[in-house]
Amino acid sequence: MKEIPVVYLDQDILIVNKPYGLAVQGGAGISICLIDVLESQMGEKIYPVHRLDRDTSGLMILCRSSRSAAMYTNILGQGETSKRYQAVCFGKPPRPSDRIIMPAGKAGKRKSADTLYTLLGSTSDISLLDLELGTGRMHQIRLHLASIGCPIIADDKYGDFPKNRSVRSEYGIRKLQLAAYSLTVPIGGIARQFSIPLPQHMSSCLDSFGLSALTE
Repeated sequence: MKEIPVVYLDQDILIVNKPYGLAVQGGAGISICLIDVLESQMGEKIYPVHRLDRDTSGLMILCRSSRSAAMYTNILGQGETSKRYQAVCFGKPPRPSDRIIMPAGKAGKRKSADTLYTLLGSTSDISLLDLELGTGRMHQIRLHLASIGCPIIADDKYGDFPKNRSVRSEYGIRKLQLAAYSLTVPIGGIARQFSIPLPQHMSSCLDSFGLSALTE
């Protein structure tokens, strides 16, 4: 397993760019996870304070001690951080920008959830959306975008399965087109903003549909 890119590091936290396909923590059917790789890479115990789906890539905060983990869990719980994502979706949203408010989370335990989206560019087939989370429920973005007729390309749970098969066959697109590209977090009492480019699999998807030139 390649080393995980570390975007920021201090005595309390590290911010990493989690790759696609790597679960944050171990469990049934998971042979290796982000925590395993980072603990080997850093030579110390690492504590997660929030999650990204296995198939979502991008920025994550992790902590280097239980004390820091408790502190940053509270910071996240108080809404003192801002997380932004981009998604490549089928279709086009009903409005250029809007807020989606509907329950999300584990089946049977869904709670109120809030996602703000902004359309960055589109063709007749797909759209690139910028998303800001007001809450952090499980699969929130995937569920919310599917609810407005813009399922994320290659989403194997809430997506458009016939269209997924079509783009997999025609363009070889297999990976979920969703990434956490921007994160604002208070460090030492000052809000720090971190951002990364979209992963290669999303850039390639945009190129396949001729959308990249419209969004540069």
